[in-house]
Amino acid sequence: MSNVTLDGNPIDVSGEFPQAGENAAPFTLTNSGLEEVKLDSWPGKRKILNIIPSIDTGVCAASTRKFNEKAGSLDNTVVLVVSADLPFAAARFCGAEGLNNVETLSTFRNYSFQQDYGVAIQDGPLAGLCARAVVVLDENNKVLHSELVNEIKNEPNYEAALKVL
Repeated sequence: MSNVTLDGNPIDVSGEFPQAGENAAPFTLTNSGLEEVKLDSWPGKRKILNIIPSIDTGVCAASTRKFNEKAGSLDNTVVLVVSADLPFAAARFCGAEGLNNVETLSTFRNYSFQQDYGVAIQDGPLAGLCARAVVVLDENNKVLHSELVNEIKNEPNYEAALKVL
């Protein structure tokens, strides 16, 4: 188990967090149209997985906005915002914010993603949600960069994530 904190209090996070150089685990998640999508749904594209606890928190909303802003200028790259939120909530947020450069995906039908990507919060008030993380993949789904954010209330290191692209 990996340990992260929420307001400085330890939170256990389980699963295998991907490391640079590894191949990304395949996944199936649910998009805003309630369709099942897989990692290979974006063949030949680089992927930024912006993994968040919930779009309804300030830090999660900020990271989604930031990656949306940066994604427009990145060639051959898709930003996937992954959370346990229902697809309706994520779509509503992106629609209200005018965020067109990100795709929201939900773990609500496929909890295995959280374990496979090492972001499954096991205890505390956020148990059942995803820990905050960023995983950047190349066109062949090889991990270029990964960051499991130590303090859930902190934003990820955007510069480090974008630099590898």
